Amino acid sequence: MSYAPEYDSSQERDLFAIDAAADARAGFIRRTYAHLFAAVAAFACLTGYFLTSGVLEGPMMRIIQNNQWFLVFGGFMVVSWIASWMANSGASPAVQYFGLILYTVAQAVFFVPLLMFAQAFAGGNSLIMQAGALTLIIFGGLTLTVMITGADFSFLRTGLALAGLATLGLIVVSFFMGWNLGLWFVLGVIVLMCGYILYDTSNVLHHYRTDQYVAASLALFASLATLFWYMIRLLMILNSRD
Repeated sequence: MSYAPEYDSSQERDLFAIDAAADARAGFIRRTYAHLFAAVAAFACLTGYFLTSGVLEGPMMRIIQNNQWFLVFGGFMVVSWIASWMANSGASPAVQYFGLILYTVAQAVFFVPLLMFAQAFAGGNSLIMQAGALTLIIFGGLTLTVMITGADFSFLRTGLALAGLATLGLIVVSFFMGWNLGLWFVLGVIVLMCGYILYDTSNVLHHYRTDQYVAASLALFASLATLFWYMIRLLMILNSRD
């Protein structure tokens, strides 16, 4: 049994963006990036609140001191899967929006320990701001590349999926083996996220229906947030070598 809403195939919103009329395609792209901007703004507000209020500092420090960070990581992965399923399920708009909101909150909570370390490392927010600026520059450049060329990067799907699984496996193993995944790993993940941004952005043009702007914005936000995470780690590694 399918719980997806039934659409009349003649309706514009049931078309892939690439096949829709120009105004419908432009409207879909605007809605997608408006939702992405809203998610990024909410993420920034939530992380700012968590850091300044200290509401999560105690629980997070206990988790880190007890070497239970893998529990947070595992919980984040589960919540991410649920949120992605909600946003992509074809269910009611309320369910899709709840998935995006759930994922944004989960990202904000997950980022708190890293941002705390980055603040302590740099003696303020300078490193976080630098990482944010670099992340947005890279994201903007890759987005413009796809939008201007109209290229379809769906051929990257298998390679990205395999590389993503390998990366996840290394992260999990490092938790239990005590490995320090250093500079080359971080650079590799940054390159991987650049590939995902190209892939996700081209999907916005070619492989999403015009009613799937919530799912599209969540996919873009996931890649953008992960790039930001590893950009912070990269700057911390490079500055520690000075």
